Amino acid sequence: MAEIRSGRRAERRAQRGDRQVSARPQPQRPSAPEEHRRRSNFVAESWAELKKVEWPGQSQVVQGTAVVLIACVVVGLFLYANDKIWENVVSKVLLGQ
Repeated sequence: MAEIRSGRRAERRAQRGDRQVSARPQPQRPSAPEEHRRRSNFVAESWAELKKVEWPGQSQVVQGTAVVLIACVVVGLFLYANDKIWENVVSKVLLGQ
């Protein structure tokens, strides 16, 4: 697929009269010490960001969990009731049973 695209691009350049442009230079891999320095910097910055986070307390976690569980039960009951109602409608009206 890439060969087709590059061929088409070359054809378009030739039609426009553009000179051939060489391929983009490949980025060079950083040296080992530079790579280590980047990773260390990333870890240090990540740790600094984690210190800024306001972590929820136990009561907030329990309250959030309760809200999610209650919402799941309510949605589940709603879907169950809908399924039972439409089961009767489909079987009696559409299937004629």
